[in-house]
Amino acid sequence: MDRRDAIYNNRITGGVIWKQLLAFFFPIVLGTLFQQLYNTADAVIVGQILGKEALAAVGGGTSTAISLLIGFFTGLASGATVIISQYYGAMDEERVRLAVHNAVAIALYGGIAVSLAGYFTAEPLLRLIKTPDDVIPLAARYMKIYFAGGILLVMYNMGSGIFRAFGDSRSPLMFLIAGCVANIILDIVFVGVLKMNVEGAAYATVLSQLVSLVLVVWKLRKRDDCCRLEYNRIRLEPSMLRRTVAIGLPAGIQATMYTVSNLVIQADINGFGTDAAAAWAAYGKLDSFFWMIISAFGIAITTFVGQNYGAGLIDRSKRGVRECMILAVIFTAVLEALYIGLGRYGFMLFTTDENVIETGCVMLYSIAPFFFTFICVEILSGAIRGTGKALIPTLFSVFGICGLRMLWLATAAPALGTISGLVLCYPVTWVITSILFVIYYLAGDIYGTRRRALG
Repeated sequence: MDRRDAIYNNRITGGVIWKQLLAFFFPIVLGTLFQQLYNTADAVIVGQILGKEALAAVGGGTSTAISLLIGFFTGLASGATVIISQYYGAMDEERVRLAVHNAVAIALYGGIAVSLAGYFTAEPLLRLIKTPDDVIPLAARYMKIYFAGGILLVMYNMGSGIFRAFGDSRSPLMFLIAGCVANIILDIVFVGVLKMNVEGAAYATVLSQLVSLVLVVWKLRKRDDCCRLEYNRIRLEPSMLRRTVAIGLPAGIQATMYTVSNLVIQADINGFGTDAAAAWAAYGKLDSFFWMIISAFGIAITTFVGQNYGAGLIDRSKRGVRECMILAVIFTAVLEALYIGLGRYGFMLFTTDENVIETGCVMLYSIAPFFFTFICVEILSGAIRGTGKALIPTLFSVFGICGLRMLWLATAAPALGTISGLVLCYPVTWVITSILFVIYYLAGDIYGTRRRALG
């Protein structure tokens, strides 16, 4: 088989583009959905058996505090995914081998750093986000156990990113499903049967992550090509490390900034009272379906562009971006119609309080019709990262999504003095950031430095 045949037989660099994108997209969405179900089941078990204090200790602010650290290293892992996908598309076997083992080494050392940082900063983080005093002892115990096993989660996320770089989004889905099932069973045993309190929930989470990681390692060890994991090759390779950090560090910073901006918005929402806080919590559950879908398209186009860019198929990369944009518009239009037509009934799933439902509908109708304005941000930033250029997407996102949002909250929101005026910070900043991305994508010649990018 010559080079051309090999490229064509690769699922990402050959075949009908929109079909390949959807084949890659759906397992990612299903994986995210299972993660949501896993989190919900986790909260239900803990809340029903241990009560509201324990529920608050394993969710809410605790989850946000955890995401500050985990989200950063997940962003860093995306750098390794881009690099591996480029070399895999270029069929540079030696560099694929180096990039895979470098990625595992980064996850190993990064996971140790997360575990130590999280363990020793658990309580300060909880106080920073104003966790209620009666919840802090439980939450701190939960977080310390969780972060002690943080290395498992970091390495699992890196492993899933490696598989996606190859164009395989199904294997990470299978690993996640296995971990979810294990977590639910262990939650019931540790919390319900053995009465281990929130510590039981933490141990269940850590052990379920171990299950997923073991499956990742097992599958990588089974491969018989340049992607096979060999323990004696795991090491940091200086040039790969520099490229990974150059691409992944901006993404990690961006994820952290998103979390910080959402914390500020949450605080402002809380200022409108309990009904607004409850409505915002319910709204967050409803709009999570949009974010699952749009982020899955973002991951899909990053890998698609990465492999095709590495293979020198620039026109195919550009067509992939256009077709991915069309698919995202179609899915978003359907969701917007459902939100606008059935949104009220969605809130009724969470509460019967009419004030909460009305407040939630105000939020929904102020944001959902404008979801389409975020499509360019997600798809174009994913495409640009796929070429190895991570700094510009991060600067645009931090300025547009985070900086301008903070400016809106400090000026326009207080002047308007309404909930709808506050949440309008989302569509306003999406539109501005989309314009920046479109201009840069069309005029920035992002595909013009392939030889230098691949070294």
